[in-house]
Amino acid sequence: MADTETTDAPPTDAPKPQTTNHLYLVDGSSYIFRAYHRLPPLTNRHGQPAGAVYGYTTMLWKLAGDLSRADGPTHMAVILDASEHTHRNVMYDQYKAHRPPPPEDLVPQFPLIRVATRAFSIPCIEEAGLEADDIIACYVTAAIKAGWKVTIVSSDKDLMQLIDEDAGIDMLDTMNDRRIGRTEVLEKFGVPPEKVGDVLALMGDSVDNVPGVPGIGPKTASQLIQQYGDLETVLASTDQISKPKLKQNLIEFAADARLSRELVRLVCDSPLPEPLEALELKGIPMEPLQEFLADQGFKTLLNRLISAGSATAPTGRSSSGGGINDVMTALEPKSKGPAPAEQIEIDRSKYETVTDEASLDRWIAEARALGQVAIDTETDCIDCIIAKLAGVSLATAPNRACYIPVGHSGADLYSDAPNQLPEALVLAKLKPMLEDPAVLKIGHNLKYDWVMFDKAGIEVAPVDDTMVMSFDLDAGRSFGHGLEELAKLHFDHECIPFKQVCGSGQKQITFDKVPLPQATEYAAEDADIALRLWLRLKPRIAEENAARVYERVDKPLVPVIARMERRGIKVDRDYLARLSGEFGRDIQALEEKIYEAACGPFTIGSPQQLGQVLYERLGLKGGRKGKSGQYSTDVTELERLAAEGVDCARLVLDWRQLTKLKSTYTDALQAQINPETGRVHTSFSLTGAQTGRLSSNDPNLQNIPIRTEVGRKIRDAFVADPGHKILSADYSQIELRLAAHMADVPQLKAAFQAGDDIHAITAQELFGIVDRDTRGKAKTVNFAILYGVSSWGLAGRLGVPRDEAKAIIDRYFERFPGIRAYMHATLAFAREHGFTKTLFGRKTHFEPNIRSPNPSIRGGAERAAINAPIQGTSADLIKRAMARMDGALANAGLDDVKMLLQVHDELVFEVPDGREEAAAAVIKQVMSRAAEPAMTLDVPLDVEVGWGAHWGEAH
Repeated sequence: MADTETTDAPPTDAPKPQTTNHLYLVDGSSYIFRAYHRLPPLTNRHGQPAGAVYGYTTMLWKLAGDLSRADGPTHMAVILDASEHTHRNVMYDQYKAHRPPPPEDLVPQFPLIRVATRAFSIPCIEEAGLEADDIIACYVTAAIKAGWKVTIVSSDKDLMQLIDEDAGIDMLDTMNDRRIGRTEVLEKFGVPPEKVGDVLALMGDSVDNVPGVPGIGPKTASQLIQQYGDLETVLASTDQISKPKLKQNLIEFAADARLSRELVRLVCDSPLPEPLEALELKGIPMEPLQEFLADQGFKTLLNRLISAGSATAPTGRSSSGGGINDVMTALEPKSKGPAPAEQIEIDRSKYETVTDEASLDRWIAEARALGQVAIDTETDCIDCIIAKLAGVSLATAPNRACYIPVGHSGADLYSDAPNQLPEALVLAKLKPMLEDPAVLKIGHNLKYDWVMFDKAGIEVAPVDDTMVMSFDLDAGRSFGHGLEELAKLHFDHECIPFKQVCGSGQKQITFDKVPLPQATEYAAEDADIALRLWLRLKPRIAEENAARVYERVDKPLVPVIARMERRGIKVDRDYLARLSGEFGRDIQALEEKIYEAACGPFTIGSPQQLGQVLYERLGLKGGRKGKSGQYSTDVTELERLAAEGVDCARLVLDWRQLTKLKSTYTDALQAQINPETGRVHTSFSLTGAQTGRLSSNDPNLQNIPIRTEVGRKIRDAFVADPGHKILSADYSQIELRLAAHMADVPQLKAAFQAGDDIHAITAQELFGIVDRDTRGKAKTVNFAILYGVSSWGLAGRLGVPRDEAKAIIDRYFERFPGIRAYMHATLAFAREHGFTKTLFGRKTHFEPNIRSPNPSIRGGAERAAINAPIQGTSADLIKRAMARMDGALANAGLDDVKMLLQVHDELVFEVPDGREEAAAAVIKQVMSRAAEPAMTLDVPLDVEVGWGAHWGEAH
C-alpha cells in the first residue's frame, strides 16, 4: 500500500514547556468518512476491507506530529458516534431519516478503527444517546471552565458554533492544513460562531434532514441573521420583509425553523464519559502501534516505523525522544509529480458564441447552479492596465464553454462590427455571479482577469488559480506553468496558438479584430483547459500536503498584487531624464579610462574581444576558455581580476553596471510611464521564482542594486503624490533569523532575542576580535554559509586563500553546530524525497539534479536546496503579511494608505502626510507577526521603517 496522507516533522525534537493544558478533540466520524472516500478499496492481510482503516491511521499519525509542538495538545481524545438514535430522533422522527446506510464494505471497518485509535494509546470515547458533536461540546464546555485551551479537529459546520478564540477554542482542519477561527467562520457564514446555529436553522440540512425554511439557502439565511440578529427576531419581523415568497415561507414554516434551531443546538451539559484528567497524553508507546500495523499488514508504515525509531521509546510530550515524532520525516511521500498525460478530446464545435441575453442568462444560471465556473478574458493588448475588454469566456464542464464578445470591431475601417451584446449589459449581468461567494471562479493567471473586472467595478471572489496551483505542486520541476505548457503536459493537447488567430509580425492584428468563430474557439478553449486543469490539480493539493501554502499563502495574494499593479507608483520623468544624461556622460568617461587601461580601443560589450584584451593583449594569467574557445569574462572572473588589482577589469565592471542601469531603468522607465496615470505599473508574478519569492517585470524592480550609490539614485526617481510620503518597511536580517530558528542555534537565537549585533557576535566567535574588518567578513560569512558556499566561493568573496576560507567555514560550524546539522538534514531530505520544504509546507523540487552524477550540476542543486527552505519561508512570511495588510490598515482607519510594491524583504507604501507614524505602527505589527497563529518563531521578526518624499529617502 502507498501512504495517502503524511505529516511534517515537528519544528524541534524536544517538546517545549507549556503552562496551559490544551485539549485536542478529534471528530473521529469525519476522519473515517474522509479516509473511506479518498482511498480505493483495499484489504488487510486477513482479506478484510481496510481502506478506511489505513487512511484513518495515516491521518491520525499526521496529527501525532503536533504532540511535541509548543501549542500542541497536552490532552487528546477521539470522539465517535455510538449509535444513530438520540434525543433528536425523539424530538423529530424524520431526523436523519433520509441518510443512506454506510457503505457495505465500511461497516466491518468501524471496530478496526477503534482498535487503530487505541494502538496510538489515545482515548476513544463514545456514548449511547449522544452524537459525537454533543460529546465534543460537553468536553469543550468542561475544559473551558477548567481554564484549558481546546482545539476541535474537524471541519464540520455544526461544530463551528463552538469556536470562541477569546476563550481559547478553535478548530483544526487537517485535510486542508488550516486553523478555523472567528475570521474563517465569518468568511464562510457571514456571521460569527455564536450565530451559526441561527443560520443553520433557517437553511436546514438535507443530509441530516433538518427541515429549515423552504427557499432559504446559505446566502439568504446569512443576510437575515446579519440584519435581524437571531432566528426569533427574524420570525418576529416578517412584516418588514419585502419579498412576498420569503415572507410567506417564514410565516408558514416558523415552527419548522424553531424545531431546526433545536435540532442543530449542541448538548453542552451532559456528564462526561471520562474525566478530563483521563485524557492526558503521557506518551505514545510504539509497541501497540507496531503490533497493530503488523497485524493489519500495513507494511509501508511498519517498515518506516521500525527503520526510523526505537520500538520501545515513548513519544508525545516525553523528552526522551525516539518515538513517533522521529519518524514523521520518514513518512513524507516520495516526490511523485504530475501523473501521465490524460488523453482528452477537445471538440471546439461545441463551444458557443453568446450574442443574445437569453443565452447569457442561461450560462450564468448554469454556473450558479453548479457553484463553479472557469473564466477568462480576452483584450486588445497584453497590458491589463490600459487594455480594453474584447470578450469573456466561461466553461462549466469539459467541452462545455462559451465566448461572450463585447468589444469586437470590424477587421478594418470598412468592416462592420459583428453582432454582440453591449459591454455594460454583459458586465452588469455577470457581476452578481462573479461576486457570489457561493460560486467558485476558476482561472489561469487569474490576476490579469481580476484586474480587467476590477476596472469595471467587479471584485471577483472566491477564486482558484490553476497557474498558482501548478506552481505550489511542482515548483522547480522541468516545466513552466503557462496554460499551453500545462495543457501539453497534463493532456497532451496543443492549444490554438495566438498567432494562428491574430497573425504575427507586421500583419498581426489585435484580438478585438478576430472574427467571432475563430475568437470563440480560441477563447473558449482557454476556459475549457483551465477548468480541466482545476479538476486534475485540485485533488493533488490535499493529497500532496500543498493546501496550507496554497490556501493560506499564495492564493490570497492574487487580488492583493492585482490591486498593487493597478495602483502603480509615481515616477519623476524629469529626474530620470537628467539621470540618463548623467549616466551617459559617466559611461563615456569610463570608456576612455577602459581604453587607456586596455592599451587601445575595443568593443567593451563584446565578451570575445574583452577576453582577448585581458589574456592576450595584456597577458594576464588564469584565463578560462569555454567550449566555444572564448575566454570567460563573466562577473566572477572580472571580480577575481579586479581583486588582483587589474584596473581594466574593475572599470569594465563599473561600465557594465552603469550601462545596464541606464538601459534598463533610466531610459526604459521613461517609456513605461502610463500616460493616463503618470505611474509605472510593474507586473508581479507568483510563479516567477522557484523558492516562492515574487518576481516582477515590465519593469523588473527586484534587481535595482541598493548597495551602490548609482543604484540608490534609481530609487530616488520613485516619488509620492503631492501631500503624500513614500514609506518603506523592510525585514531586518530575516534569513539569518530564520536560520537561527530552523537550525535551532542557541547563540544566534539569544542574540536576536536580545537585539544584539549578530555580525559582531559572529566576528567574535570566528576571529576573536570585533572591528570594522572582522565584522564585514563575518557578515559575508553569515550570508554565504546559508547559500551553501564552498571554500573556493568564500575565498573569492573574502579575498583570502582557499585554505583560510576552509578554516573559517570549519570554525563557523564548530561554533554553530546547529547550522551544519541543519544543512546535512536538509540535503539528506532533499536527496531522499527530491524536494525541500519551508516552515509553511512550500515544496521546491530538485530532481533529477540533486542526484546528478555531474558534480557541477549536483553541487548547484545542493547549494540551492540548502537555501530554499530559508529563502522560501522568508517569502511565505512577507506574503502572509501582504495578504493581511489592506484589512489591518482599513481596520485602523488607514484605508487611504496604499501598498504599492514588494521587493524581496521590503514593502513600499504611499501614505498621506501626517499619517506616517500611525501607518508605520500597523505595518510593523502585521509584518512582525506574520508567522502567527500558524506558528511562533523562536526569534523576533524585526522590521525597519522609514519614509520620505521618494523611495531612496524612505529606505
